[in-house]
Amino acid sequence: MTDGVKLYESVADRVQALIEEGALRPGDRVPSVRRLHRQWSVSVSTVLEAYRLLEDRGWVDARPRSGYYVRPNPGAALQEPNITDPPRRPQRVRTDLVMRIQADINAPGAVRLGAAAPDLDLLPHRVLARKVNEVLRRHPRECHTYLTGPGYEPLRRGIARRMVDAGCSVSPADILITGGAQESLYLSLKAVTSPGDMVAVESPCYMGLLEILETLGLRAMELRTHPRHGIDLEALEAALHEEEIKACALVTNHSNPMGCLMSDDKKRALVELAAHYRIPLIEDDVYGSLPFDGPQPSAAKAYDRDGTVIYCNSFSKTISPGFRVGWMIPGRFHDGVMWLKNMISIATTSIPQLAIAAYLAEGGYDRQLRRMRNTYRENCARMVAAIGKHFPQGTRVSRPKGGHLLWVEMPRGVNAVELFEYAAEHHISVAPGVLFSASGRYDNCMRLNFALTYDERVEAAIGVLGRSCMDRLA
Repeated sequence: MTDGVKLYESVADRVQALIEEGALRPGDRVPSVRRLHRQWSVSVSTVLEAYRLLEDRGWVDARPRSGYYVRPNPGAALQEPNITDPPRRPQRVRTDLVMRIQADINAPGAVRLGAAAPDLDLLPHRVLARKVNEVLRRHPRECHTYLTGPGYEPLRRGIARRMVDAGCSVSPADILITGGAQESLYLSLKAVTSPGDMVAVESPCYMGLLEILETLGLRAMELRTHPRHGIDLEALEAALHEEEIKACALVTNHSNPMGCLMSDDKKRALVELAAHYRIPLIEDDVYGSLPFDGPQPSAAKAYDRDGTVIYCNSFSKTISPGFRVGWMIPGRFHDGVMWLKNMISIATTSIPQLAIAAYLAEGGYDRQLRRMRNTYRENCARMVAAIGKHFPQGTRVSRPKGGHLLWVEMPRGVNAVELFEYAAEHHISVAPGVLFSASGRYDNCMRLNFALTYDERVEAAIGVLGRSCMDRLA
């Protein structure tokens, strides 16, 4: 085993990388079991297990008495979505469609392709149940009182240690525990804006952010966004020069919904731009700990020198959505945010804070993250392949390097809200693209979630969606 990964999984990942990079193409014979055994100094049984895993992932086929061959991948020919081009004017946010759609996205019994949340089977719920019982026995006073102020101190210590992975050196005193990243975003925007102000956002952007903007009476300035590299900094600088923008709110790593990943150089330039124009940068990093490969990408907060960046994160995507435990690092806005937190919710629920602190201290979180990353990498490849197989020609799909969301751009003529309604009748949930734009764009797009147990139901659901698209075009 290497860093918690079984050896055969490591071998499978290396072969899969050769396929993804084009060194091995569809129809090519992969190296024989004995050749790989000699070249990579691993046992024959390890190579066999690796090739069986690649079969399960859908990358290779076994041919009797011939060996293993790269399977044709229908998703390989799919192009990425176009760079977005939203209107260069601020938009008054309206999300009246969201509440109606949200109920169906989370409908029990549905194939939940529309929800941005992991399946229960992918979460450490049994371990957390034991931790809840444990903290109730050991800390009855803390469990049943308000943990006012910044939150449970051992949890803030654990978070401060983990922030090193994002390139940030912070103390527990810098951290404020919140009721999930949504509350962090709300507190951030409430602290730095007034009704009628303009906020720069990605396009498309996280629907929850648009809901907050509407609640606070703010306007969204949507920015041109690349499906892989994130917002166009030239477009941001032009908007900052021409408009009175009061804040910028972004998901910097594996964004929701497109999966964009900003480079370190781009994050550094973004922070410098925000500091130059003296506007707060609100960074949502809930997917930052979920890269498919390699180390966790740095946060924009890592390049913050004067407290310009308000960093927001949560454990909802990795430990438990139901616990509603998040955190924020408000920087120079700390006092104002703390006052708002006390006014709005007094304190974050005590028992989940103690349970997560105990879970982090136990040391199982890194294993949990590795498991999710491996699962999401496989699920993403399988879902892209399924879309390539079932969807009409001209469909485009994002290529995220982490997180658990896909952005699908369908040919003109497919209305995603109509597709959503059709899917709901077949017990499938999707998130239509119009939810992610203040200007009502992306009516031929949708967001899909692959943080689930990828089984026959999921594959069949993709087939239903693809056939519906074909019918609408016909």
